[in-house]
Amino acid sequence: MRTTAVVVEELVRELPLLEEGLAEGILNLSALARRLRPQVEGAVGRGVSDAAVMMALKRLAPRIAAQDRSIVKLLRQMRDLTVRSSLVEFTFRSSPTLLERHRNLLLSIAKERDAFLTYTQGVFEATLIASARLAGRIETAFGSEQLVSRLDDLSAIVIPLPPKSVQTPGVHYTLLKQLALAGLNVVEVVSTYGELTIVLAKDDVDRAFSILKRFLWP
Repeated sequence: MRTTAVVVEELVRELPLLEEGLAEGILNLSALARRLRPQVEGAVGRGVSDAAVMMALKRLAPRIAAQDRSIVKLLRQMRDLTVRSSLVEFTFRSSPTLLERHRNLLLSIAKERDAFLTYTQGVFEATLIASARLAGRIETAFGSEQLVSRLDDLSAIVIPLPPKSVQTPGVHYTLLKQLALAGLNVVEVVSTYGELTIVLAKDDVDRAFSILKRFLWP
């Protein structure tokens, strides 16, 4: 049988904004306990008092706050952010010939200096994000493929992540949350083992850069 504390934590963890509010100490715990109590009772299979739920919330809050602090401490090990401008995004419908098209594109730009190119192969689509100067070569290489979407006037913020990030829950969320709270739209997110690339409209990138820089190095 699950305990009240375990169920309360599960419910809080399912809602990131609730989790954040609890960590920041800005929630009315009494009101929250009353709202969660019916769900807790259903999960544990017995009656639970508002006081028991509120106590579970009080005990959970410091642990969540400590986790948030550890993520921020990890991220502040970074020393720089890089902005890449003048990008374009192509999305094509998946086909048996896409990988061959991609190979031909890579061969055609092998001598390009400082070219930006990412390629993501999904189940039904493939997306390329590249320097705008490569747009013509992409159109040539993928000319016979079915184009789903093309987005111009994009920029990207490239974030080098500490090695421990890959084993730390919430790292990407913590960064993206800063932009979401500021009302900035993220067009794409591309990641490798040690980098997170956030793609935005070019008109949003300066503001996004400032927000992330202030968050990481206040």
